[in-house]
Amino acid sequence: MLVLQEIRENREKVIEALKKRNLDAEGLVNSILDADSIRRAIQTDLDNIRNEANLIGKQVGALQREGKRNEAQELMNKSAALKERIKELTEQLKEAEIQLRDILLTVPNAPAGSVKPGKSAEDNEVVAQWGEPLQLPDDAKPHWDIARELDIIDFELGVKVTGSGFPVYKGKGARLQRALIQYFLDYNTRAGYLEVQPPHFVNEASGFGTGQLPDKEGQMYYIERDGLYAIPTAEVPVTNFFRDVILSENELPQKLTAYTPCFRREAGSYGAHVRGLNRLHQFDKVEIVVISHPEDSYRILEEMVDHVAGLLQSLKLPYRILRLCGGDMGFASAMTYDFEVWSAAQKRWLEVSSVSNFETFQANRLQLRFKDSNGKNRLCHTLNGSSLALPRVVAALLENNFDGNRVKLPEIVAQYAGFDSI
Repeated sequence: MLVLQEIRENREKVIEALKKRNLDAEGLVNSILDADSIRRAIQTDLDNIRNEANLIGKQVGALQREGKRNEAQELMNKSAALKERIKELTEQLKEAEIQLRDILLTVPNAPAGSVKPGKSAEDNEVVAQWGEPLQLPDDAKPHWDIARELDIIDFELGVKVTGSGFPVYKGKGARLQRALIQYFLDYNTRAGYLEVQPPHFVNEASGFGTGQLPDKEGQMYYIERDGLYAIPTAEVPVTNFFRDVILSENELPQKLTAYTPCFRREAGSYGAHVRGLNRLHQFDKVEIVVISHPEDSYRILEEMVDHVAGLLQSLKLPYRILRLCGGDMGFASAMTYDFEVWSAAQKRWLEVSSVSNFETFQANRLQLRFKDSNGKNRLCHTLNGSSLALPRVVAALLENNFDGNRVKLPEIVAQYAGFDSI
């Protein structure tokens, strides 16, 4: 959630930033400031009347001690009227605060200064590329055919047990999943990330804290009886570890990594682009999360990008890095880099990681703060990234390393899996 004081003090700057998302930025900001003006006017009236009521209370006591009962009674009658007015204004203030909050919740994060305006993925900027994309003939087997031929992933069995988007990994396919998870976690912990194992379900407050609610409730699986949501990513529970926490400045940054299954309804997804492992309702992912000092967050963002790049290079997968335009960024992000690996048989790029800086947007919802050297409580910056999401990594590994008979695994993966080919 945007910081209200920032909107008040930097109205034009916020409007220009939000325009990058193709929004009616001026209308949104004006609606926020109008609602805030109404709220502040009610608060001022309420404070004035409370002060008047307190003063009358003192005067009544003095008059009663002096035996001036009639004068005291007149003031008591006035005090009773003020109390009724205080009650009315308190209700009005509550309604004004709810209205202001409801408007703020509809407004996405303001993109950072270097983020370019744009409408969709076509306007994203390729900022780096590594490796030469493998060129295969048009009849090259896609990963779903390779997996079926090698009997390592059973898509039909998953449909039988649950439904589409829930594959079953078998034999070396299951071992490959386990090996990749272990390698990704080890890679992250060697870089200073603390491994944690969070819950796979969260309450509404946690979904709100990281911005999934109320923006993405339709994309999350919900258990109505218990009021719990299946997590779409480890970002949600891990970042919420710090909800309502005040850190000391020397405790920053906090760096954590976690493996979890991820659950996404992906409502409305259909077509060839969702075949096989391209888009699933349940998948495995290793996440990195950082809680940062505001002055360090963009340096840390670049470090996280370099970290994910090194991981993909160790897998020998050609990739490219995109800096997303304002129109393609997530609701809570101030800046996002996407990593895409080359799918040789599908002849297209597949996203395997997003690395984002949310600045104070999540921290404001979470009330996640730190105490600076002057003793002042300030909002932290939050960041996260996929390191990595498994399905499309596996898809690229299968397609890029299949020779017609077997899949040759990259050396580091073979070390963790205990076999060098499938």
